[in-house]
Amino acid sequence: MRVIFNESLKAVADDLDRMACNVRDAIRGAGKALLDQDIDAAQAVIDHDAEVDALSTSIVDKCVELLARQNPVATDLRVIVSTMRLSITFERMGDLARHIAEAARRTYPESPLPADAVDTFRRMQQFLEMTADRLVQMLADRDTHVADQIIRDDDQLDELHLKTMRMAQSEDFVGTNQQLIDVVLIGRFMERLGDHAVSAARRVVFIVSGFDPSKEPARDEGTDID
Repeated sequence: MRVIFNESLKAVADDLDRMACNVRDAIRGAGKALLDQDIDAAQAVIDHDAEVDALSTSIVDKCVELLARQNPVATDLRVIVSTMRLSITFERMGDLARHIAEAARRTYPESPLPADAVDTFRRMQQFLEMTADRLVQMLADRDTHVADQIIRDDDQLDELHLKTMRMAQSEDFVGTNQQLIDVVLIGRFMERLGDHAVSAARRVVFIVSGFDPSKEPARDEGTDID
């Protein structure tokens, strides 16, 4: 029975790795759609989101089956429950990338962003692509050092997001009303992508060590374990 359980758990872990890779690709594609007005990249992100959703559903179903049939305890229980939570987090990240791609498709061939905002959003995108690469590495290796980097560095994205909000609130904002709305919404989507990455990093720390870093107040501002 233990061999069967380990094989089933490995299959679920492989699906989660695939999901992380899909989310990384979605984040890259959404950025390309947003910053380069690439309609093909936007459509690809939108179309492939169904695969991320399907993987999430499959992972949750398999985890529920493992809980029901194997009655795991201790470390195994921690891994299974955390895997379910991770799949839901990645599904939400896929949705956020899709929202960004949809905004880019809606305004094509024009940008949803005014020219003055592009540099800040490009920096946010670069940060998210680095974070997405770290997510894949962290998950594949169960690397708590990479997880800690993701948690610690999120303040950089928060600062960039704050800059977009200040830009939108400025009397000197140059852009259409729709661009004002898009600056606020897309900035929020990108900031939430960072928050979900932090949530995933905390889950991996919990899987490996049993310690929940969200319980450390200094590292819990502006994010959530969900």
